[in-house]
Amino acid sequence: MRGGDTTGLRAYNERLVMHALLQAGMLSKAEIARETGLSGQAASVIVNRLLEDGLLVKLDKVRGQVGQPSTPIAPNPEGAYALGVKIGRRSVEAILINLLGEELGASRVRYDAPLPEPTISTAIAQAVGLLAHLPPAARARVVGLGVAMPDEIHAWSAELGLAPGALDGWRDADIGGAFARETGLPVTLYNDAAAACAAEMIAGHAITSRSALYIYLGTFIGGGVVLDGRLYRGEQGNAGAIGSMPTGPTAPTGPDGRGERPGQLIHAASIFLLERDLEAAGIDPSAALSAALPDGSGGRADAIFDAWAETACAELSRAVVSALSVIDFQEVVVDGFLPPFWRDRFTQRLSAAVERFNRSGLKAAPVMAGSIGPMARVLGAAMLPLKARFSPDTDLLVRSGMARDLV
Repeated sequence: MRGGDTTGLRAYNERLVMHALLQAGMLSKAEIARETGLSGQAASVIVNRLLEDGLLVKLDKVRGQVGQPSTPIAPNPEGAYALGVKIGRRSVEAILINLLGEELGASRVRYDAPLPEPTISTAIAQAVGLLAHLPPAARARVVGLGVAMPDEIHAWSAELGLAPGALDGWRDADIGGAFARETGLPVTLYNDAAAACAAEMIAGHAITSRSALYIYLGTFIGGGVVLDGRLYRGEQGNAGAIGSMPTGPTAPTGPDGRGERPGQLIHAASIFLLERDLEAAGIDPSAALSAALPDGSGGRADAIFDAWAETACAELSRAVVSALSVIDFQEVVVDGFLPPFWRDRFTQRLSAAVERFNRSGLKAAPVMAGSIGPMARVLGAAMLPLKARFSPDTDLLVRSGMARDLV
């Protein structure tokens, strides 16, 4: 920078160093210089500054190699923290993580419907409660709070069996402002399925390609899109909104719920339909979805799951093939609020359903299970503020060796 303000360049270089260490776990100063492209002197100055700030720590020297013993540098787990909150259609979750993404505390409250005022109050109480567990010095190191929630949550009253207008309070709710006032933290809102996709990219191992269609099976089905190794949100935030894809089944509409209109994928491939079927059979949906069924009901729940999955996969496979014909995804990743054995069976069934389509002119994309599970949405909400604070790239990159090449 010629005669200009070097503050921006310094901050960028600090992010380069932090990103390299968060990717690798630990590196010597010489290795940091090679990974970041900085000179040895510049890398050393930045590392020393980050050590002083408490973001990095020195590990024990490594001896027994050719040359002088080297001192590995690593991210300090206590150097920074972040909060994540997931506001869903059936529950609110909150999680506190450290700089390495390790869980320090979590809470979950389930409800029958996401009524605006009590839901926001519950979510704030969870976030404030987790913050209270941190000592004052650590509290000052919380970099932000991410809130993951469905887009247009107010639009789905009929699907949740609520009276028309029951969720209208979400239209004008200042969610970010409410959290900021009570926690004093910078707050960022994310789509819940996109946050789940981010968690898989940062902490999981299922997304390793430059392009992927991510599917999250929640109360309502949602998704995320990875393009060129980055989480792509779209100009209007619609990318990955596969729940809104039109399907064959009709859905109720109108103030009395008696009218009909062409259905969307949420009406055929969402977990709220499985919950209804389980409840109708006298099985606790929460116990079934958490793999905590009493003896004797597992077989009946499996049969209900298989019936739901057959219908869901028939419609979802059509959406997957349609998406593959528009964007050349290298892989399709399926995760969600299902026990691992149900998620894996669903993934296998979906893969078989995709194979049955006439896909002439389309190259195959493997369908595989995600690696995070039910915590993906709230974990992504917490990890994204850390990513925003310590990554040199404004876009989220796939967690792989490719990521460093793209920085």
